[in-house]
Amino acid sequence: MAKKTSRSSRARKAKPTIRTRVGSGLRRVIGWLLRGVVAVAVIVFVWVLAYRWIDPPTTPYIWSEGQRLGAVSRDWRDLDAIAPSLARSVVAAEDANFCDHWGFDVNAIRSAIEAGANRGASTISQQVVKNAFLWQGRSWVRKAAEAVITPVMETLWPKRRIVEVYLNVAEMGEGVFGAQAAARHWFGVDADDLTPAQAARIAAILPNPKARSAARPSAEMQRKARRVADGAATIRADGRAACFED
Repeated sequence: MAKKTSRSSRARKAKPTIRTRVGSGLRRVIGWLLRGVVAVAVIVFVWVLAYRWIDPPTTPYIWSEGQRLGAVSRDWRDLDAIAPSLARSVVAAEDANFCDHWGFDVNAIRSAIEAGANRGASTISQQVVKNAFLWQGRSWVRKAAEAVITPVMETLWPKRRIVEVYLNVAEMGEGVFGAQAAARHWFGVDADDLTPAQAARIAAILPNPKARSAARPSAEMQRKARRVADGAATIRADGRAACFED
């Protein structure tokens, strides 16, 4: 006489419930998402680390502007081949405390929030991350990515390298990227031949170089350029330019 299948044996052979299948599927999805996040993090880390020594061949924004305009002007120059006055000028104009922070100027952020300003707290480091690795725009996704990558870059790169990359990828005129292209476009000289006054004028047109002219500045831009020149002299004198100068 055949043995009856026990209740416990039938339970073991029972098909998984819908809840069990859903839970198992959800765990697999979460696992794949975590693997994807880790993979992206590793790729970004290697990318940022590589740019410590490898000059960025292009950036997302330079590429997009090239598509829009048909061509852009850009010619990489090492920091030693750029007039020191230009480095001091852009730092004075955009991020005077560059040497003293770790990627974010907390005091500037607080002041911008209190003033209700839409801009004014973005550091040189944040701008390099946005220009070299990300896209333009004000989306929260881009800002979140910038907030994550900026301290990573600050950890992996010396300050001098951050300034060097900034001076080669920043937009300094419509379709004009970097110090050498800007020097040629606005003044017909090489980047290492810029005078302090010319350097201050280039820095003064930031952050809206499409609508401003360094060669034919308005009265307002002339006043700003003088303030930038004074700021450049100040940060040199008080040591706030020491982290990116020899």
